Amino acid sequence: MESFITLAVFDYTHQIEIIKHRLDIEGFQYFFANEIMSSFAPMYSTALGGIKLKVHPKDFQNIKSILQEMKYDNNLRIV
Repeated sequence: MESFITLAVFDYTHQIEIIKHRLDIEGFQYFFANEIMSSFAPMYSTALGGIKLKVHPKDFQNIKSILQEMKYDNNLRIV
């Protein structure tokens, strides 16, 4: 997991739920750094640098495309 790259940063845990579901369906390797601490104490999210989506380098471009699709080409927009 040391070689994983930060692709996106989110402020709150509710912002990552749909993304997690989509990435699980596609079978990508990823994890969200600071997710658990942010769920216990949401006000610490900023202090921790946000909830970081860490992805495997080989999946970087594919996941980036999915995030762009979810942000712009879909009725389920990322807040």
